[in-house]
Amino acid sequence: MSNQAADKTSTYLHGSSPEEQARLSMLNDLLNQECLRVLNPDSGNRVLDVGCGLGQLSRVVACSVGADGFVLGIERDTQQYLQAKKLAAEAKERNLPEFRQGDALQLPLDDCEWGTFDVAYCRFLLEHLQNPVIAISQMIKAVRPGGRVFLADDDHDYFHPWPEPAGFQALWQAYIGSYQRLGNDPFIGRRLVFLLREAGLNSIRNSSVFFGGCAGNETFEAVADNLIGVMVGAKELMLSGGLLDESSYHFGMDGLVQWKRNPASALWYSVCCAEGLVPLEEVSN
Repeated sequence: MSNQAADKTSTYLHGSSPEEQARLSMLNDLLNQECLRVLNPDSGNRVLDVGCGLGQLSRVVACSVGADGFVLGIERDTQQYLQAKKLAAEAKERNLPEFRQGDALQLPLDDCEWGTFDVAYCRFLLEHLQNPVIAISQMIKAVRPGGRVFLADDDHDYFHPWPEPAGFQALWQAYIGSYQRLGNDPFIGRRLVFLLREAGLNSIRNSSVFFGGCAGNETFEAVADNLIGVMVGAKELMLSGGLLDESSYHFGMDGLVQWKRNPASALWYSVCCAEGLVPLEEVSN
């Protein structure tokens, strides 16, 4: 399948409504500093952010690599691309990263840019692609020999709110099913090391970023609201696909709202991360 044909089959489950953009912005606020710690770019690095969304992590990374570095954020969705530029301008960080509209399966790089980046990374991207191998191969091609390819993504099997909200299992399984209905992989986090190894990378390591909390934490309300927002955004796909009926959806959502209010509530979840080095000899793509 060509990159162009593959591009047409990839569907982002959550869309890009104003409500979804607000949820993504809040998610960035919760995760970006910890993701930066794990990514750990060096001062002066050239960094490629594939599927950069609202570009908030791109800007954090740009601050980290400094004036001698360079960050290029690539985003396919027009609304998110425009919002990324708007948010950067409002933060007076317009000139920190460069944003470019394009697809992860066919990166919009000039001939002179291929093989020049020190680091290429993506976060919460591969789970939404029917052909994640193509995106990884594009990232590898963009990175210099000895450079780093860093992947961070979900494994939705390891998501544990407790006490378990009433109706949650039916709701969560329907949400997972919505990924599978689109031909995407809700469990890709567990496959990241395998994908890097299959692509021929060396010195592979894995880690995680904790994304959870408990009632009483300063971030717990935002963590709970993110979960609720995900379910709101996926409602149409779950119901239209026959994965859940309307009454079960509302029962599960009411359970989540009650869980958020419970002073003993907690959520255990970690984002899967893996990184490999591009061999000093050229990797065939």
